[in-house]
Amino acid sequence: MRTIIIMGAAGRDFHNFNVLFRDNPEYRVVAFTATQIPDIDGRCYPPSLAGGRYPEGIPVVSEDRLQELIQLHRVDTAVFSYSDISHETVMHRASLVNALGANFMLAAPAQTMLDSAKPVIAVCAVRTGCGKSPVTRHICSMLRDRGIRTAIIRHPMPYGDLEKQAVQRFASLEDMDAANCTIEEREEYEHHVEQGFTVFAGVDYARILAAAEAEADVIVWDGGNNDTPFIRPTIHITVLDPLRPGHERTYHPGETNLRLADIAIINKVNSAPLPAIAQVTESVRTHAPLAELLLAKSTVTVDTPQMVQGKRVLLVEDGPTLTHGEMGYGAAQIAADIYGAASVVDPRPAAAGSIAETFARYPHIGRALPAMGYSGKQLADLEASINNADCDTVLLGTPIRLERLIRITKPYVRVHYTHEDHGARTLEQAIFDRLP
Repeated sequence: MRTIIIMGAAGRDFHNFNVLFRDNPEYRVVAFTATQIPDIDGRCYPPSLAGGRYPEGIPVVSEDRLQELIQLHRVDTAVFSYSDISHETVMHRASLVNALGANFMLAAPAQTMLDSAKPVIAVCAVRTGCGKSPVTRHICSMLRDRGIRTAIIRHPMPYGDLEKQAVQRFASLEDMDAANCTIEEREEYEHHVEQGFTVFAGVDYARILAAAEAEADVIVWDGGNNDTPFIRPTIHITVLDPLRPGHERTYHPGETNLRLADIAIINKVNSAPLPAIAQVTESVRTHAPLAELLLAKSTVTVDTPQMVQGKRVLLVEDGPTLTHGEMGYGAAQIAADIYGAASVVDPRPAAAGSIAETFARYPHIGRALPAMGYSGKQLADLEASINNADCDTVLLGTPIRLERLIRITKPYVRVHYTHEDHGARTLEQAIFDRLP
């Protein structure tokens, strides 16, 4: 029996265990390690999910203890199972594991994909923050207009009680309230639910897929970070970001998504420089020559432009896009530019507690406040950071209704961003040419 550690971040790691190792007597998984997401270590993958071979469950520990665990358990293989990591960093992890005498494994996506009885459209990306969710919403609206029932299966974000989060279904904001969803979960679920779509997520994706199939004619996979799909796609869509040219070839597993694409969408062409668009186009032509290439705009709007024009604005942006997505800004900055804000205030002097710690950990972040809310403490720190800022208007670039979760004492405006085709060939045409 070979001893395994799964290196993860509360998502792909659990899925890889369920599919590859849970019922396989040739392997014994001794631990999950956790990184990227605050406060997800110190838990246990419960026996109800781990199966009969693990009556005490499986501990989830910080990746900082990887060396200790490999030596303690004489681990044979460390399975790398999280996403949006530079190729260089992945190989540093591999070098450490190999130096400790263990194998380093990257599971092939095809071996971890579940098969569906329904057609599956997968929306993936090469980096966090490329604009997957607006593409997913566009596709679901397009299918609904044709009378086709859809269910969205979202990449996992189980940051709480894993047993309770095994299979989750969100059809209303109240469903998210009842599940005590974090800001990061709401950023991925809420905008779909607001448009009348049902989102499934959780831990055990075989059960999640069965629940979604019972309600839908077509499954739409809404990927997380730049991870590959958990469900085998009928159509694999990969979104690329010309604001980060070259990243489509230098981050794991985003390059895999590029190479797997049936349809490659270069997004944000309305805000990216032409040389960057040309560079990303060349990447698609070279490394995904069979993919159909489409161009798209990410259209940014606000409901009340007069609250932005000539004002000193505080930018509140999607947290993961700024942190491990490595963007210095997001949709709120674009809205500030479009609608003529007088200036963007520096959020750092007002940053409280864990928000200040986030700035210290991610020094690349520009004049934008990341909407971090993985815990009640972070949510309170976020509220204090916004209300302490010296600004006229708060521009909420996060896709959720943040005002439902915290008390914002400043005037605020929500920023909306949508997918828009750019070119004669539309995404709808490309999809229906391929959909059974």
